[in-house]
Amino acid sequence: MNGVAVRRREGALFPSIAGLWAVSLVAAPLLYVVAVSFLSRGRYGGVVSEPTLSNYARLASPEYGPMILSALGRSTALAAANTLLCLAVAFPLVLFLVFGVERRWRNTLLLLLVFPFWTNFLIRTYAWFALLSDGGWVNAALAWLGLPEGNWLFTPRAVLLGMFYNYLPYMAVSLYLSVERLDPLLLDAASDLGGGRLARFVKVVLPLSFPGILAGSVMVFIPSLGEFVIPDVLGGGTKLYVGNLLAQQFLTVRDWPFGSAITVGLLLVFAAGILAVRARRKGGGPWTAEA
Repeated sequence: MNGVAVRRREGALFPSIAGLWAVSLVAAPLLYVVAVSFLSRGRYGGVVSEPTLSNYARLASPEYGPMILSALGRSTALAAANTLLCLAVAFPLVLFLVFGVERRWRNTLLLLLVFPFWTNFLIRTYAWFALLSDGGWVNAALAWLGLPEGNWLFTPRAVLLGMFYNYLPYMAVSLYLSVERLDPLLLDAASDLGGGRLARFVKVVLPLSFPGILAGSVMVFIPSLGEFVIPDVLGGGTKLYVGNLLAQQFLTVRDWPFGSAITVGLLLVFAAGILAVRARRKGGGPWTAEA
C-alpha cells in the first residue's frame, strides 16, 4: 500500500510541476506582454502606468499598418519557403537513413547531422557570413568550377540559406521519429499487391509520416517566422522582418508598449490561423487524423 501511495503522490506531483513550469515560462510572460500593451511609453523609454488604447490604434494607422503587414508578409513567405525547403531535403535524407542504412549506423549518422548544433547559434550564423562573403568559400568553389561568382551577402537567398542550415535538423529529427516507427510489413504487403516504390511512398509512407511532417513543419515554421538574428546578420537589415521589427521596438526605440501591442496582434493572427487549420482537419480533408 505504501508503494501505491508513493506512486500516486508522484503521479500527482509531476503534472503539478509541469503546470507550474508552463505558468512560469509561458502564461506569466504572455500576460505581462498583454498588460504592457495597454500602458504608455515613458518620455525616455520604459513603461509608464497610464492606461491607453493608442498602441492598438497605431497598428491600423497609415504610418505603421502597411509596414507591419509588409513585414508580416515577408516573414511568412520566408518561413514557408524555409519549411518547404527543409521538408524537401529532410524527407529523402530520412528515407535513406531508415531504409538504406543498417540499424547499427543510424544513430551515428543522426548524431553527425546534429553535431554542428553543439556550437552556439550566433557562431554558426557568423560562420555562414564568412562563407558567403565575397572572398569566402562559396565564391571560391564557384570560381573553381568555372561558374560566375555571386553576390550572396545581404540578400534574401543568404537569409534563406542560413535559416535552412539552422533549422534542417528539427525537421529531420521529427521525420525520423515518425518514419522509423513504420511497420515494414505494411510496405511488404503493398509490394505484394503490386505497388511500386512511388505507389508505396504515396499510399503508405507519406500518410503515416504526416505526424512527423506536421511536427517538423511547426518546429521550423514558428521560429522561422520570428527569426531576427539571421536576417540581421546575413541580410544586413536590408529587409524588415517581424523579428527585426519587434527587436527595434523593444531594444532600439524602447517603445515596449507598442512592441507589446504588435506582439499581441501577431499572436492573434497566428492563433486564428491555427484554429482555422484545426477546424479544417475536424471537418475532414486530405490530412485528417484518420487519413
